[in-house]
Amino acid sequence: MYENIALVGATGAVGTIVRQLLEERDVPFKSIRFIASKRSAGTKLTFKGEEYTVVELGPDAFDGMDLIIASTPDEVAAELVPWAKAAGAVVVDESGFHRMLPNVPLVVPEVNPEAAKDHDGVIASPNCSTTQMVVAMKPLHDAARIKRVVVSTYQATSGAGLAGNVDLQEGTKAAVQGEDYEYKAFSHPIAFNLIPQIGSRKHEGYTSEEMKMVWETQKIFGDESIQVCPTAIRVPVANCHSESILVETEEKLTVEQARALFEAQDGITVVDDLDNGIYPMPNNSTGSDEVFIGRIREDLSSPNGITFWCVSDNLRKGAATNAVQIAELLIQQSAG
Repeated sequence: MYENIALVGATGAVGTIVRQLLEERDVPFKSIRFIASKRSAGTKLTFKGEEYTVVELGPDAFDGMDLIIASTPDEVAAELVPWAKAAGAVVVDESGFHRMLPNVPLVVPEVNPEAAKDHDGVIASPNCSTTQMVVAMKPLHDAARIKRVVVSTYQATSGAGLAGNVDLQEGTKAAVQGEDYEYKAFSHPIAFNLIPQIGSRKHEGYTSEEMKMVWETQKIFGDESIQVCPTAIRVPVANCHSESILVETEEKLTVEQARALFEAQDGITVVDDLDNGIYPMPNNSTGSDEVFIGRIREDLSSPNGITFWCVSDNLRKGAATNAVQIAELLIQQSAG
């Protein structure tokens, strides 16, 4: 049973949303502990009407805990997981450190919940851009098997952390006023601009962010034959990642069939009325746990292609919500 829950990174941007979700979704627990770095240790937090003191991250922070949700950088995740496992706890890790390790399941509950059962003390949550894409792919793949994906992402500045949004806000002010601004999170101005690079060079001209989408998608579906061609772009939007996705399937799907499959899939909301200007956009998708899909069309260039527009809140479904859903899945599986 998973009765004693701890949240690492409890005072961070994503950790704050995890706290809200644990309360809103009424995730069951016997005890709960909030853990953060030395800088935030001692901070007081209110959760479900009670006050908690944030505990400093360290080897003893997990004593008595069964289930850990960790929202930390990679290097911190690498350090904390052995401590948690030594305490007998299972870790849901939101960092990128464990995602591609062969003995660590990479889980999106709407897509591959069964993978969560086969773990060795740690379960990874995917990259935010991968998460929304595989949720969108799931019903099409089940119905007609996806062979190839071409995806362009339009990723919000919040994906680069608080500093990313500060760059957007302050850089925009400076640009409007004709002043200089020294960017902290981005190597180029983001105000009134697009940056066609997220991450470092990784493989044959693709960046680390792009290759995550290739490798993580194949691992989540358990199918290395799925071909993924990604381009990741940073855009001057504060929150919500948008993606233009083209899938080629073994069997033909019509627009009507694809729409019906999307509408029947948990976690997806179809918003698709081109004539009336109704489709997903960041400013009408933020704050939601859903993956929103619109602009559903047949591909004009291939017989078995479906293309669509996909928007999701990268801090929620792309990070916090998916981790909480994995925790809920573990609790349900242990109860069953």
